[in-house]
Amino acid sequence: MEKALVERLEAAVARLEAAAAASSGASLSATPRDLEGVPAASDPAIVAYDEFVAQAFGRLNAAAEKIGGKVLEATNILAEAFAVAKDLLVRAKQLQKPASMASAQDFFKPLNDACAKAAAMTEGRRPDYFNHMKSVADSLAALAWVAFLGKDMGMSFPTAHVEESWQMAEFYNNKVLVEYRNKDADHVEWAKALKELYIPGLRDYVKKYYPLGPVWGPAGSAPAVQPKAAAPAPKTPAVKGPPPPAPPSAPLFSADKSPKSSQPKQGMSAVFQEISAGKAVTTGLRKVTDDMKTKNRADRSGVVNSTAAAPAPEKTSRAGSFAFKSAPPKLELQMGRKWVVENQVGKKDLAIDDCDSKQSVYVYGCKDAVLQVNGKVNNITVDKCTKFGIVFKDVVAAFEVVNCNGVEVQCQGTAPTISIDNSSGCQLYLSKDSLGASITSAKSSEMNVLVPSGVTDGDWVEHALPQQYIHTFKDGQFITSPVSHSGA
Repeated sequence: MEKALVERLEAAVARLEAAAAASSGASLSATPRDLEGVPAASDPAIVAYDEFVAQAFGRLNAAAEKIGGKVLEATNILAEAFAVAKDLLVRAKQLQKPASMASAQDFFKPLNDACAKAAAMTEGRRPDYFNHMKSVADSLAALAWVAFLGKDMGMSFPTAHVEESWQMAEFYNNKVLVEYRNKDADHVEWAKALKELYIPGLRDYVKKYYPLGPVWGPAGSAPAVQPKAAAPAPKTPAVKGPPPPAPPSAPLFSADKSPKSSQPKQGMSAVFQEISAGKAVTTGLRKVTDDMKTKNRADRSGVVNSTAAAPAPEKTSRAGSFAFKSAPPKLELQMGRKWVVENQVGKKDLAIDDCDSKQSVYVYGCKDAVLQVNGKVNNITVDKCTKFGIVFKDVVAAFEVVNCNGVEVQCQGTAPTISIDNSSGCQLYLSKDSLGASITSAKSSEMNVLVPSGVTDGDWVEHALPQQYIHTFKDGQFITSPVSHSGA
């Protein structure tokens, strides 16, 4: 009887263990759904994020679809980046807060990739709608607020970071507004919608829900970056999956310190390593004999030989700081709307005569040349030119000088906006009709504006635009004023 009782107890225990194992497996399989689905759907911050993005992108996408082309492509990349940011916020609540940025590189990599995709659209030769794409690429830096791990990480608080990042992008966004102000309402609508996406949209959202950064999981949660698994043994087949991604060339999130490499040092690092190790680094040097000394060499007598031809200098002149490639010169009208002047060297008689107010002029890579635009055009852009002169009558939108060195510009008619960006040595002659032009400069030096003298006809009065400023903090705000030199 006791034996039968023991057998019944063992059978009951076996059934209980099987039931416990089944319930444990079911709970483990339901854990990911419970962690991902339910909190994301019920979290007020995530729900508010979806509503904010849907409303802001509804207006932005409507304008982008009307424009199409590269503008629509850049807008889609922008929407993709905001979707990645939402995914990071959802995943952060399930993971433990990383100790440093170095340990969270893989976690933020999807957002890095989206930002790099937008930046790639602005690289190379200046494309059409460059200001649109540059606005999107620079504004995506605002999404780095999701990487705020504390005030000791060298980063502004999320709300301030969004405002600072938009200020970088607003320079190009304002160019879109100026260029299409009286030309195309769709572009103006797109630029205004882009600004409202960040200011006040993203700024107010972050200020309300994440003023101190993303909400991370409790201390016992899984780390934001799983530790790398050990290399499998030769007998075990490798697990299918992509190889670990290489770090991006210019990541949005970067660590301050990088781990020391185990590879031996090369180049000058190896030289300094030998010196610090105390080795006899001069043992391999040859002895300098008397005939090798400068005072005993016939070719170093100090007398200039008048019969010998002077060798041609190998270094290029400092006048041109940009490298010019040997590309064929071009002066043509493309698609009936854009005049292209490229790679003109030494031509002093370039002219564009048959033009109208709907056409634009783009000058690229010209050196020691002069161009005259005889007529009214929409806008003119001079890019990467050296020792270049241009004379034009009227522009509808703006005249721009970008990445140039030593250019002279003369406006004989009117120009509402003149922009000088990343240029050195710019002489600007304004007529009486263009004195009301708005001149914008950034990262430029040696800028002089000459205006007609009110006393004598034909005389010019030169005014130097400041390139140095003094910033003083008074009454709770910074006051900026140009540097005033003595005697000026």
